[in-house]
Amino acid sequence: MSEIKIKWAGDDQFVASDQKGHSVVMDIPVEKGGGGTGFRPSDLLPVALGGCSAVDVVRILQKKRQDLKKLEVSVSWEQEQEFPQYFKKIHLNYRITGNGIKKETVERAIQLSEEKYCSVGVTLKPKAEITSSYVIEEAEWSLPKKGP
Repeated sequence: MSEIKIKWAGDDQFVASDQKGHSVVMDIPVEKGGGGTGFRPSDLLPVALGGCSAVDVVRILQKKRQDLKKLEVSVSWEQEQEFPQYFKKIHLNYRITGNGIKKETVERAIQLSEEKYCSVGVTLKPKAEITSSYVIEEAEWSLPKKGP
């Protein structure tokens, strides 16, 4: 079983640490009375979804021998206004940069992440509508220089 410890650091700030010493600072935004020194705790859920899926998509594209140079995922969401303010909709937009990246391979990688590999997404799906889109950009390249 995995474990993360969360320690109160004063005011509305908390620090979450895993067993390997990695840490994440959480706080309440200034406009809600906090210090604004870290992630809102609820914002870590879309962060986890985006990160989980990004890992999957990169690994699948690499396994399919796609010439991937860069991947960015933008995550946007809508929460219920009334408490407990559950996540109603979450959208992931993948920006994929590489050389000759195949559209079909990207679509399959995203589908596999959403339906099979991303544990965060599979956990959220019964409650939140998760959608995705992507953009493929050709990487900039130049011919190698000849001589000194």
